Amino acid sequence: MKNFYLHDFIVSNYITMLQILFIIAFLFVLTFVVITAFKRIHPRLIESNRVWDDALIVAVYKPLIAAIWFVGLTYIIPIIVEIFIKDTAKYEVIDKIRQLGVVFLFLWFFIIFIRRLEKNLFNITISTSTKKKVDKTSIRAIAQLLRLAAIIIAVLILLQVFGIPISGIVAFGGASGIVLGFASKDMFTNFFGGLMIFLDRPFVIGDWIRSPDREIEGIVEYIGWRLTRIRTFDKRPLFIPNGIFMSISVENPTRMQNRRIKTTIGVRYEDSFKISAILKDVEDMLKNHPDIDTSKTLFVHLTNFAPSSLEFLVYTYTKTTKWVPYQRIQQDVFLKIIEIIQKHKAQLAYPATNVHFAKEYFSKKS
Repeated sequence: MKNFYLHDFIVSNYITMLQILFIIAFLFVLTFVVITAFKRIHPRLIESNRVWDDALIVAVYKPLIAAIWFVGLTYIIPIIVEIFIKDTAKYEVIDKIRQLGVVFLFLWFFIIFIRRLEKNLFNITISTSTKKKVDKTSIRAIAQLLRLAAIIIAVLILLQVFGIPISGIVAFGGASGIVLGFASKDMFTNFFGGLMIFLDRPFVIGDWIRSPDREIEGIVEYIGWRLTRIRTFDKRPLFIPNGIFMSISVENPTRMQNRRIKTTIGVRYEDSFKISAILKDVEDMLKNHPDIDTSKTLFVHLTNFAPSSLEFLVYTYTKTTKWVPYQRIQQDVFLKIIEIIQKHKAQLAYPATNVHFAKEYFSKKS
């Protein structure tokens, strides 16, 4: 008896089952075509100089495969349900699910596209001659705004799909805005702090910053709407809420025009008659040094009669602002100053005390 009902069930739904098998086979074929096309097209787009085409194909790939199977299942499931349940209400549910899925797929596509485009822009240069990097801070800010706008639009569309009036949401938001404002005061402070960083631009990603008001010093790695991540010089990550930057002073050594060499050198009093020639030679050496910026303040002056030395001040600026090359240039300048002092048969001074005895002391001893 059971075999009879099974046979009757198969015969009566033979065409329906063929339809399901055909749809599944068609979905596999479409998936294979998309994967094959992506593997052939994507490597060519990576080699191009355009930033958007690679981002577009990557953003389309996964959402398109998901869309193929999602749409296919929304047609298969009603066919299967039709065999067992004769209810037209199910079509309304499937239609809502289909609309919901389409919104999420488009949101997924836009988020991947924006993220990939942001990544591609980070890797290009504005000018191949100067090798000047693009402004990562502006790119990140615009990308975050675009992602936020995409999410807001998706939420508004979903509200319309489910029949929720937007005017009611706006009215509710106005009534509860005061309560939420007090509850999330720090969050809004950090948000507007991040906004001020993007607008005033006291620093950007990659800058070395420090604060004399707080123990903050390192390289800026990330600027978000809530916090900024700084990598300290001992390679530890430092997470700072953006609201902090609204109340502290920030020093940006990255934007220095030059680095300064300032040092005081002492020569023995016994070499006082040689000090004028030493000062002249040191100043000439600085003016002819290839790494010294002669357009900035440069002088070598006798400044002090110290207890055990004649002190002169060396004051100049290097052309570079990078820390390691600056150290090398400063070392070279110091070594050349030592050579100049030795060339004049003078000596660098060191703390010393001379004791003078009166002649009467020696006469009494004898």
